[in-house]
Amino acid sequence: MSLNRFEQRIFDYWQGHRDERQFWQEKVRALVKTLGDDHAAATRLDGEFWRYYVERSGVVPAFKDAARHDGLQRTSMKNLAELVIRVWVEPRPKKKKVAEEGAGMLPGF
Repeated sequence: MSLNRFEQRIFDYWQGHRDERQFWQEKVRALVKTLGDDHAAATRLDGEFWRYYVERSGVVPAFKDAARHDGLQRTSMKNLAELVIRVWVEPRPKKKKVAEEGAGMLPGF
């Protein structure tokens, strides 16, 4: 998966800041558990990650410099959201479909 430079900056920042990373790991896991839908969670995280990026741009030198150079026009954080869901959330068993449950059974038996 390819991250844009804004997403990559956040991801790299988390690698060097354990407390921040742990905060977001727990937040991502809780959101996925609450929503029960990875797609919905990624959509929600997209917005939350952008707000986080803007907030960090006011206090973290690497983000400040990037904001001065690139500006703060809204950029998608969806790839980052999908990546961290895949990496940080335990895989859940897939639900069986009704057709699969009845597979192999002969009609009338």
